[in-house]
Amino acid sequence: MMSQSNVADGSPDPLSAAVAQRDSNVIGMVAEALRRGDVMLAYQPVVLARQPDRAAFHEALIRITDETGRVIPAVQFMDVAETHELGRIIDCHALRLGLRDLHDQPDLRLSINMSARSIGYPAWVETLERGLACAPTVAERLILEITETSAMVMPDIVSVFMAGLARRGITFALDDFGAGFTAFRHFKDFYFDILKIDGQFVRGIDSDPNNQVLASALVSIGRHFDMMTVAESVETGAESAWLAAAGFDCLQGYHHGAPMILPPWKQAAQQRA
Repeated sequence: MMSQSNVADGSPDPLSAAVAQRDSNVIGMVAEALRRGDVMLAYQPVVLARQPDRAAFHEALIRITDETGRVIPAVQFMDVAETHELGRIIDCHALRLGLRDLHDQPDLRLSINMSARSIGYPAWVETLERGLACAPTVAERLILEITETSAMVMPDIVSVFMAGLARRGITFALDDFGAGFTAFRHFKDFYFDILKIDGQFVRGIDSDPNNQVLASALVSIGRHFDMMTVAESVETGAESAWLAAAGFDCLQGYHHGAPMILPPWKQAAQQRA
């Protein structure tokens, strides 16, 4: 049982102190990696449900490496970093690297994650404008992914932001749909083109009647608002077959391809070099 004296004298309880120390360690590790320039993207294909050998686009996933060279995926640091300015800096790096890929690969379509908190961040806006100016087709091949939870922090600002960039040809995806708390009244105000269904509704869907009902309802929402639907975290052939039959447009997950630091187009470029 927690000692009441800690609460009474205002000192932090052991659990809060441990969480604060962990978060501080994560922030320090990420800041140091960014200072060294140890940041990169991994690329995961998002395939057509009816033609799973064909990628509709790729998602660019931010990675850093620690001082030992170990690659650290975003899931291990973004939740902590997102509410700090460090999260804005990470978004700038992801956007810069992704725009460079779009410039170098004229046939590539790429989705890049961002937080709604990066809207209006001067360095992020400057990175976007500089990247769009590099080639005339970059905007139409760029997809910006915003998580449902992040979008609902400031829905009015997100709507205005999206409207302006949509006019310039940029596509928007609502990531992890179903995991947050979207008020459906906001759908008519948002400009999302792609709806990515959270993986918790996909896992084991071929044998889980509850997930089948929920996923079907989410697909119906996407269709109503004329959005392309993507099922995330597809890990088995049975899940893939069920989702394709249920009407999903695209599928993403390890069954169809793991995130790769060196995707086929980068491997080809290295071989040419």
